[in-house]
Amino acid sequence: MSTATIALDHRHLNRVLLVASTGCALTVIDTNIVGVMLPTIAKGLHASFADMEWVIGAYVLSFSSLLLPAGSLADKFGRRRLFLGGILLFALASLACGMATSVLALNIARAVQGIGSAFLLAPALAIIAHSFRDTQARNRAWAIWGGVMGLTMVLAPLAGGMISTLLGWRWTFFVNIPICALLMLAVTRHIEESRHEHAGKLDLPGIALFIAGMFCLTWALILAPQHGWLSREVVGRLCLGALWFGLFIRVESGKSRPMLNLQLFRSFPFIGAVLAMFAYAATAQVMTSLLPLLLQNVEGMTPLMAGAGMLPFALAMLLFPVVARWLGKRLHAATLLALGLVTVSFGNMVIATAVFHHHLLLSLAGMSILGSGGGLLNGETQKAIMATVPPQQAGMASGISTTARFSGILLGFATLGAILAASTQWHLQSAMLNAQLPLQPGFSAQVIAGDFSHALAMYDAANQVSLQPLVITSYADGFASMLLCAAAFALFSAIVVLYSARHTRQPTTLSQR
Repeated sequence: MSTATIALDHRHLNRVLLVASTGCALTVIDTNIVGVMLPTIAKGLHASFADMEWVIGAYVLSFSSLLLPAGSLADKFGRRRLFLGGILLFALASLACGMATSVLALNIARAVQGIGSAFLLAPALAIIAHSFRDTQARNRAWAIWGGVMGLTMVLAPLAGGMISTLLGWRWTFFVNIPICALLMLAVTRHIEESRHEHAGKLDLPGIALFIAGMFCLTWALILAPQHGWLSREVVGRLCLGALWFGLFIRVESGKSRPMLNLQLFRSFPFIGAVLAMFAYAATAQVMTSLLPLLLQNVEGMTPLMAGAGMLPFALAMLLFPVVARWLGKRLHAATLLALGLVTVSFGNMVIATAVFHHHLLLSLAGMSILGSGGGLLNGETQKAIMATVPPQQAGMASGISTTARFSGILLGFATLGAILAASTQWHLQSAMLNAQLPLQPGFSAQVIAGDFSHALAMYDAANQVSLQPLVITSYADGFASMLLCAAAFALFSAIVVLYSARHTRQPTTLSQR
């Protein structure tokens, strides 16, 4: 091959990487912008905290539930074709989100948007894995991909704040439409079609069971603060979710070409990498939606100020994938993953301490530490998982990887949101009892939703003055308790990842069965 041909091929691969990474970034932009806008949306649509959880949950539920089948569909029917279809559906759903006049309409549109994201992201990741066959080139590609994701996380909160200030929350969704149009044009020009020639049939029972299990589990977590963890509504949905997941495993284990190759989970290092991805998403990446609540509801920032306040977190997420690449040459993969999780745990603990003591500068320092841990993990978790399967199974690997990531965001947001709601309610009830003030119906729900003005309006002017610091302190204490729980899970996951590295038994891939 001539030098000119090699250079041309290199430029083509760079364009492929840029287009596919932009597609992945589009889903991250949407999630992060909406996270900054949640308090504004809540006030605009008079929504409860549970409603706001579904704004995130409906999107991520559809997203995470369909990533595995999306990977299989990409392998079977063509990655480029599914990529284009996902972009189109995402654009149409974004239009519906921006036009929504009720919380129900918004959440339905968000669910459809999540479907479009799944059919966008899974083939994009598979295109990258398929295009870069050489190990060194693939590692470089994933490093660049991680940098694009980090840059996206820097820009998204600022963009969300500016959109909220200048145009209103509906433009959070409308802005996706021209981006999608340009992306579709780039895909048609630079991405060639590819598929897995021996891909199996679409696993409809597996898809249905996985979606049912995720839906029941998410629903239970969102209902828990309102009905209680041991209530019939919550326990029933948890049991039903466990049943669906059990049936999903049974169905998949009996198939010769399953949607999810359970043989992969016989490898302890693979399990450790998947857990690291899940824990990273559930304790670090999810904070792009939760930390803006802290900055706006406790620190009293506007959406634009909150977007700027997220910069320490976002900049660290952008810079530390470069540090991870340097460390990756000197540390075992599991050691690097564990180091990232320990850093995430420490960052959450620092922010919790700062919130308890009402110290904004320490909170910002903690966000920087948290983002550093997330940056160490972002590209390395993806690389660790994708490295375990051959290129022809890139669709399945991307499905497992992204399902772990977005299941972590979904379950992390629902679980941490439930802890935030329950802890805030407990602190608020104690504070009201000590102040000898009656607890008005709906007061706690408004406080948990972050709508302090409507909550305080339930009392006369004299009591509002004394209630306001109690409300803010109760919410802050609840938030700090939530952060400590996130820190504990990240630390536990780091220990498991290190333990998994001691076992090197390799999985049996589909091609070996």
